[in-house]
Amino acid sequence: MTGRAPHLNRFSRAISRSGLSIYDPVDVSDPDLWIPTPELEALLESGLDGLRLGGLPLRTRSKVIKQRICRVLGYPVPASFKRTRPRFPGQLFDTYVQKSNNLQIWNEEIAPGRRYVLIRLSSNNVVERVKVVTGDRLALLDTTGTLTQKYQARFIPEKTTELVVSEDTENLRPLTGKRSPPVPPDIRPTDPPTAGTLLPISVIYNLLRALVGRVVRDAGREQERARGSELHRLICRQLGYRTFEDDGRFPDLRHQLLEVKLQTAPTIDLGLIRPDSKEVLDVPKVRQRRIRHCDVRYAVFYGSTDGKRLTLTHLCLSTGEALFTRCPQFRGKVLNKKLQIPLPGDFFDR
Repeated sequence: MTGRAPHLNRFSRAISRSGLSIYDPVDVSDPDLWIPTPELEALLESGLDGLRLGGLPLRTRSKVIKQRICRVLGYPVPASFKRTRPRFPGQLFDTYVQKSNNLQIWNEEIAPGRRYVLIRLSSNNVVERVKVVTGDRLALLDTTGTLTQKYQARFIPEKTTELVVSEDTENLRPLTGKRSPPVPPDIRPTDPPTAGTLLPISVIYNLLRALVGRVVRDAGREQERARGSELHRLICRQLGYRTFEDDGRFPDLRHQLLEVKLQTAPTIDLGLIRPDSKEVLDVPKVRQRRIRHCDVRYAVFYGSTDGKRLTLTHLCLSTGEALFTRCPQFRGKVLNKKLQIPLPGDFFDR
C-alpha cells in the first residue's frame, strides 16, 4: 500500500469542518463532502493499513474498525454505533471483514447504489487490503444464482449500426461539446466527466461505428473481463485517449459516461441498476448538474466468434433513458435469502 495522496485529505478536512456525523445524509454530487468510490477506497486502504485486530472478539473487532474509519474520514466517533442499514449512511457504505474469499450478506438483498467496503485480514489478523465496490458491481461476482435477479434486456441485431436517439438526455445536453475536441493528455478514461470534454452521443456514434468489422482476441465466455478489455482498449483509442484503463466500475468509460456491452448472444446483463433510473450517479456535479444513471450512454456491440477471434458485426448506441425502447427488458422474480458470494482469488489484487 502507498501513503495517502495529499488531494485525498481535502475530503476528511471538509467533513471534519462540517460537523456532520456518519448518520447525516450527504448529496451524492457534493464535490466536497461526498467521497467518490475510487477516493473512498484509497482513503480507507491508506488509513486502515496495518491495523492489528488479533485477539479481539468479533464485536469488538467490528467496533474498532468502525472507529478507525470515522477518524480516517474526518467524522467524530459516536459513543455507540446505531444498527442502521447501511452502517455508514452518510457515505452510503457497509463494511465486511474478510479472512476468506467467501463474502456473506445476511438478511438483506444487495442494494445497487450502496458501497461495500471489503477489508482483507492477514492470517495474523492485520488489515492488509481494502476494496470498495458498488452493489451493481458486486452482483457481477455472483456465480451461485442466489442474488436478486439482475436486470436483463434482449438485443436482436438488425441494422449494422444504429443510433437509438439522436441526442443525449435533456439533462446531459448542455454539458456536451459541439464536436470532437482532442482529449487532454492528462485525462484518463476512468476520470469523472467534465463539461466541454463530454462528447455528444452523435459524435460518439460516428467514432465508434468505425469499429464494426474489427477483430478482437476472444478470451472466451469464462473470461468476460479479458474479452471486454480488448474492446475497451479499441474504444479508448478511437475516442482519442492516450491511455487505456478499465477499473471495473460503472460506467466503463466514466469520463464519457459510456457503458460498453459486448454480446455474442441476445441477452444483455445489466446488473442491479435499471438503465432508465433517475437515481444520481456516483460522480461529482458537472456545472452544478447531477448526473443520473439514465444519462449514461450504452454502446452495445454484437459479434460472432470462432472461439479465438471475435468479429464485431453490429453496434447499437443509446442513452440509458431510451435503451429499453430498443432492447426490451426481461422481467423476472425477486429472490430474498442469505447471500454467499465467492470472491475471485485475485479480487484484492485488482
